[in-house]
Amino acid sequence: MAESTSAGAARERPRIADWTRIAIYGGGMITAAGIAAAGVILGQAEAARRTIPIAEAPPPRADGVYGGSRKASVLRLVVLGDSSAAGFGVHRGRQTPGALVATGLSRRLDRPVELRNLAVVGATSARMLHQVDEALEFSPHLAMILIGANDVTHRAGQAAAVRHLADSVRRLRTAGCHVVVGTCPDLGAVQPIRPPLRWLVRGWSRQLAAAQTVAVVEAGGRTVSLGNLLGPTFAAQPHRMFARDRFHPSAEGYALAASVLLPTMVAAMKGPIATAQIAPEKVSSLPQAAAEAVRHAGTEVSGVQVAGRERGPAGRWAQLRRRVWEAVRPAEVPSAVDANSLERA
Repeated sequence: MAESTSAGAARERPRIADWTRIAIYGGGMITAAGIAAAGVILGQAEAARRTIPIAEAPPPRADGVYGGSRKASVLRLVVLGDSSAAGFGVHRGRQTPGALVATGLSRRLDRPVELRNLAVVGATSARMLHQVDEALEFSPHLAMILIGANDVTHRAGQAAAVRHLADSVRRLRTAGCHVVVGTCPDLGAVQPIRPPLRWLVRGWSRQLAAAQTVAVVEAGGRTVSLGNLLGPTFAAQPHRMFARDRFHPSAEGYALAASVLLPTMVAAMKGPIATAQIAPEKVSSLPQAAAEAVRHAGTEVSGVQVAGRERGPAGRWAQLRRRVWEAVRPAEVPSAVDANSLERA
């Protein structure tokens, strides 16, 4: 669940030490460009720290049952990850990604959806393991994970971050929970981060997103690339698409992300596609699929079988798919009802 203290919010804001580590991490590039370039990058780090303020309040709560009047069995949904999963930057629970997706799932599957949002502001992939412990007590049918931004800003190590994410997905899948991961967004789209720091951050965001895709699919989950999905719109309408802190999405920004994630989550609950229905040109090795997905925001990657086999000469087979996005608007989301009023499946 999202932390309710200003200390939690402060951890979400990239500190000067975090940005300095980013600059130092690119030491080869800095050395090649000279001391002047290093000074520019560190200057941009300081500017980002000054520009991104501490948020005024924790994310709103949105736990409860959505579509409670429907007669089918309850679908239990958990949301895990960092501030983007928690809905940091909006003021109403119905505007959070979890509430938006829960309502969409209820409508598309004609089932009530019980939402439990366990995301923590400032979480890295390593810290998400505690969220998984709590999620498993809820016995979820479906999990949505949004994680990666803090792994980039904290430079905790890509290999470790990906390993922790894969462990989380594997544990959820072992418990019978379907998992959809929105991979690391392009932090180069964040307005307070200026070039040349923006270019470095963009490269690391994409590297992490590709590695996340491979790890998640290997662990049995599905991914949807977020990449620069919000970037062009943010650039054109920053005051509309950014929250007040200029770092997190606004309600409309979260609605756009939810509209991209929702079709894959619906598909995950409906089960795998028959091999005969998969077009050969949509199948490639998992590393190739991951690289392609990073270049095209909104691309789903999932594991498939080819001729009854999961692996080919280049590794795990994967399918790329761009599903039709379903518009989700905050105004369409009703308040959640008391979860105790419905019988659990």
